[in-house]
Amino acid sequence: MLIIGIAGGTGSGKTTVVQQIIDQLPICDVAVISQDSYYNDTSHLTMDERVQINFDHPSSIDFDLLEEHLTALKAGESIDQPVYSFVKHNRTGETIKTEPKRVVIVEGILILTHPEVRDLFDIKIYVHADSDERLIRRLKRDIAERGRDLEEVLTRYQTTLKPMHQEFIDPTKEFADIIIPTNRYNTVAVDVIRSVIETKLK
Repeated sequence: MLIIGIAGGTGSGKTTVVQQIIDQLPICDVAVISQDSYYNDTSHLTMDERVQINFDHPSSIDFDLLEEHLTALKAGESIDQPVYSFVKHNRTGETIKTEPKRVVIVEGILILTHPEVRDLFDIKIYVHADSDERLIRRLKRDIAERGRDLEEVLTRYQTTLKPMHQEFIDPTKEFADIIIPTNRYNTVAVDVIRSVIETKLK
């Protein structure tokens, strides 16, 4: 099994890179795990309290569970991946059965910040995009898909996303084996990753 970690700032284009890699491989050989599924359970908090959580800080992630699940997959065991609701700011209580595959892709803004999880990755990728591009993508996504309004997204970006990116996310580039700029479709980088995957799987 090959475990690939794909990190990068919010709106950097991680999902696009993940899809590009998946497109290069037999679908039956790939499983995808999102960091978003591993936000801490907030059932004990009120909705007002949940809204105040800094979801861009490493403390918001249940890294112990993520590590446990990746270790289980590596041992050939299936896992029950939590399902998270961005509307409720909490896990839904449902899970997705995830089977071990030849390639497991883990994507999320903070996945390279945790040493024990980071050490489980065979390939570490950082997706880079400039801050203006990331903000535009975040605005479009949060308004269209997560029910946020413009003022809410901008306030969160200025007070939370930007400082957390500078403090925790951007520095993890130093751990990356490959850094991909995604201001455009980057076929060269994806071809390199495909070659690395094929070599390591042989």
